[in-house]
Amino acid sequence: MRSIKQPGAPGAERIQWVEARGRAFTFMLEAGVPLLEAARRGFAGEGFAGGVLNFGRGTLGPFAYVMPALSKTGENAAFYSETFRPEGVTRTKLGRMTLGTRDGAPFFHCHGLWTEADGKASGGHMLPDETIVTEPFEVEAFGLDGAMFTAEPDPETNFKLFGPVAAASTGARTTSRAFALRLRPNQDFAFCLEGFCREHGIARAKIHGGVGSTIGARFTHGGVTEPFATELAVTAGAIAPGPSGALEAALDVALIDYTGGIAEGRLIRGDNPVLMTMELVLEVLS
Repeated sequence: MRSIKQPGAPGAERIQWVEARGRAFTFMLEAGVPLLEAARRGFAGEGFAGGVLNFGRGTLGPFAYVMPALSKTGENAAFYSETFRPEGVTRTKLGRMTLGTRDGAPFFHCHGLWTEADGKASGGHMLPDETIVTEPFEVEAFGLDGAMFTAEPDPETNFKLFGPVAAASTGARTTSRAFALRLRPNQDFAFCLEGFCREHGIARAKIHGGVGSTIGARFTHGGVTEPFATELAVTAGAIAPGPSGALEAALDVALIDYTGGIAEGRLIRGDNPVLMTMELVLEVLS
């Protein structure tokens, strides 16, 4: 399996996880406010301090983002591009967000694909402090009670990354058992989730959110992304028994690589290792 040498030694715990409770709901992002604040208000309105959300078509402007890029210093295995600030209104195709905290304040990690005002199709990592919601649009959220994603220094990658930590209950209404997860580098995305579910007695689960990166990508439709640095969003994901009865993860994703190449499709199980991180929530169905 492909692997990328990280600047730090790999930690013994390859999956960070916290068990929690949660609930799926929808809300409208408010227009005229930063995307970060619009998301925070939506979660707070349901009694949650954070969680994950999925969205499709929406409008953003002003808008700022970065793309994956090669590292110029060698201090990281890969890095970010310069900041892009396209003029006019950007129309999203899809996005996945993790809403948590960084340095004691609300923060998000959000990847997506979009079309800029001049018609350019692009994607990458949205910047929370420079992205404004232009018109209201609906999002699908999953709020967490008892867990929170918090950005902390990660010696392995030399980045400050979101990971799940236990958190006090907010008293929000919940309906489901859930796990907040962060997958560490150089392990297959699907196999990692399948192993986690087996170890925790989970027969079926649904993925909510899903923000991270893989070392290129190999798809079941035959497509291949060769450039190793990507920004990836999970468009649909589930873990359930396959034809043999063993657990199988079905992971549909969208990504952009550091050359600007865009790809979508279902990942091949066993051939798509994590590059830097992968954050998501597993809702336990059985």
